[in-house]
Amino acid sequence: MKITVWNENLHEQKDPRVTANYPGGIHGFIASILAEDGHECRTATLDMPEHGLTDEVLADTDVLLWWGHIGHRLVDDAIVEKVYNRVQEGMGLIVLHSGHHSKIFKKLMGTTCNLKWRHDARERIWVVKPSHPIAAGVEDGFLLECEEMYGEAYDIPNPEDVIFMGWFNGGEVFRSGCTWTRGNGKIFYFQPGHETNTAYHNENVKKILKNAVKWACPTVNGAIPVQKFAALEE
Repeated sequence: MKITVWNENLHEQKDPRVTANYPGGIHGFIASILAEDGHECRTATLDMPEHGLTDEVLADTDVLLWWGHIGHRLVDDAIVEKVYNRVQEGMGLIVLHSGHHSKIFKKLMGTTCNLKWRHDARERIWVVKPSHPIAAGVEDGFLLECEEMYGEAYDIPNPEDVIFMGWFNGGEVFRSGCTWTRGNGKIFYFQPGHETNTAYHNENVKKILKNAVKWACPTVNGAIPVQKFAALEE
């Protein structure tokens, strides 16, 4: 599978806590997790030409992961349109944490994607659809000792599946893992991943990311297209 991990890569330039948590940046760290399963992973960032998402890169991407926060407004609308079109064609998209306010996610959802939030909460993530492939092998009710609280109401269209629910020590709840289909493309939103916390080090979170890219990969009759197998054999 060919995976592109996109990150605005702005917090890494401003806050040493982020690079301490994620050497090589959040994008590099996530790519290294997915590469453990033998996937071909590249990274792209806001400051690259065309934000690293050229026509060639997008055409060669089975699944795109998107992490953004303080740079949403800096993303070129023309690039958003290209990503949108590729999702419609069948490219999988996984939107992470504060990417809920990214231009691409809001365009695909057609809503504000607003939510409630506060810093430094204790979160327990419950598997509420254990039969879903993204939940395979994930511990039920796993704990994140410190994560940014995202809470309802969450202004999104009704998900096709709610796989994970987050509960926080302030009593808030949140639909932490949701899926949609747009055109031929599968979309998964996953809430944990605040830059100054360490959610991506958690083994259950890693498992969810690995499961998610497999689920989101474009398929033909439930199988990875033949040309993908051919590319792997080469």
